[in-house]
Amino acid sequence: MAFSPALALAQKDTSWFYDSHFHLTNYIQEGITPQQFLTIMGNRVGRSTLFGIPLQQQWSYGNSGDFAPTYYLASDAPLYYYSFTDAYIAMMYRSLTKEQQNRFDPMITGFNPTDMYAADHIKRVLKLFPGVFSGIGEFSIHKEFVSSKIAGETASLTNPALDRILDFAAEAGLVVILHNDIDMPFPKNGQQPYLMRQIYELFKRHPNATIIWAHCGLGRIVQPVKDQVRVIETALADPALSHLYIDISWTEVAKYVTSSPETIKNVAALINKYPDRFLFGTDEVAPANPDQYYNIYYIYKDLFKQLTPEAKQKLLTGNYKRLFDNARTKVRDWERRNP
Repeated sequence: MAFSPALALAQKDTSWFYDSHFHLTNYIQEGITPQQFLTIMGNRVGRSTLFGIPLQQQWSYGNSGDFAPTYYLASDAPLYYYSFTDAYIAMMYRSLTKEQQNRFDPMITGFNPTDMYAADHIKRVLKLFPGVFSGIGEFSIHKEFVSSKIAGETASLTNPALDRILDFAAEAGLVVILHNDIDMPFPKNGQQPYLMRQIYELFKRHPNATIIWAHCGLGRIVQPVKDQVRVIETALADPALSHLYIDISWTEVAKYVTSSPETIKNVAALINKYPDRFLFGTDEVAPANPDQYYNIYYIYKDLFKQLTPEAKQKLLTGNYKRLFDNARTKVRDWERRNP
């Protein structure tokens, strides 16, 4: 293999990975502190995104009585958007030393993607907390069992409010982490995944936005569509989607990827072919201990073995550094021009 200066420089970084997808708090806005997370990270994780969950699970006494639900599947009561999460993440970040802050890239999540004013919320957060945020997300449009529980209007990939959000993300240089399932949970045999067509059209409408598609479009119930690797490869090969990146976060996705030697081989071949387009993340939510946090890394060990050295380095650290370093520069510049 030819000498790669970028790879040689990266090899001086002894981190196992940078985490492109991490939730500090859960569905009732409880979790761990950044200081506690730093202890879990140790010297194994060089950098991480930092965001909460934009939705709050309502505790409806009429539904669950004295039982206080902590997860969206534990109650029939609705979810609602919780905008205070952005201020909370910003204040937690500001409680850190400068050296500690350099290891995190906080994200704005507390907006309603059906609201035409959502882009104004994001802009307001940047102005109120300059020097803090690098992106927006993870936020969801279509998500199994979640979308139907959210009070108010149902989010859609065709809603102009979402276009306003992505337009502003491009203007300010914010990285976008978007969750959108590639299909519905229980499609009929032969049913075409209309969400796939809609999301590709959305991506193409926003060529200047840096978009990370969370979990390859998969979910706990939303399993890979037929020829999933081919579907993703078609997107990555399209010049009009050169701004699209894929994260392989979440243990449920890792189980699909590592379900057989064939799936591991196919996914590894795709990452090796497009090494600049994939990111690794845990999608852990306020982990209680290191074992919980690092579990997904070990699940993927057989995948990592089949990657080229360059592809593995870019997946685990290089692509994160490139995208988020660029975002830090662009967003700080936007903040200076828009005090």
